[in-house]
Amino acid sequence: MSEARLWHTVDDYFTERLLGDDEALAAALRDSDAAGLPPIAVSPLQGKLLQLLARLQGARRVLEIGTLGGYSTIWLGRALPADGRLVTLEYDPRHAEVAVRNLARAGLAERVEVRVGPALESLPKLADEQPPPFDLVFVDADKANNPHYVEWALRLTAAGSLIVLDNVVRGGRVADPGNTDPDVVGTRAALEMFGTHPRLDATAVQTVGAKDHDGFALARVVS
Repeated sequence: MSEARLWHTVDDYFTERLLGDDEALAAALRDSDAAGLPPIAVSPLQGKLLQLLARLQGARRVLEIGTLGGYSTIWLGRALPADGRLVTLEYDPRHAEVAVRNLARAGLAERVEVRVGPALESLPKLADEQPPPFDLVFVDADKANNPHYVEWALRLTAAGSLIVLDNVVRGGRVADPGNTDPDVVGTRAALEMFGTHPRLDATAVQTVGAKDHDGFALARVVS
């Protein structure tokens, strides 16, 4: 068995034993695939991790940057209390349409708001509304703009909030100084912010599994 195949097999083993069957989540993936969305949603185990992080936070307000078909949104939305709110930002109107349907089927239409358009246009508008601080921000959009998303996350959170940045390993390319791909450069810049910003206390974890070799960074807002 190849190394990559072994990673997937172990992920399948964990998924079968730790996560039950869930038709709303399975349907979200099926409908996203049928609509031609790229197969880049978080894995089931990663989705459950996001849900547990939100619950550990006692999150009542969540911001997601990058909706895709709403798969991760469902995981996060289910962690919220009945009066909680999740705002998710999606660039592509077609992706957003799929996400809205998936969220409605999962019973989250009243709890989740999908905003369509470039996130760097949606975020200033959101800030202008002066919302209460978000308890958790999940950043999983175009990686070249990661440092800008982290800047906005800091504006929209307060001490005790959590920022999760996905896909930070990129198959190891993040550690290759010769790699100048914009997604890699953007990820490096965001990690630099995580490591040096006085308001953040951060770590990063590389993972293997259904998403091959990748990982995430996690930062607590400390002031």
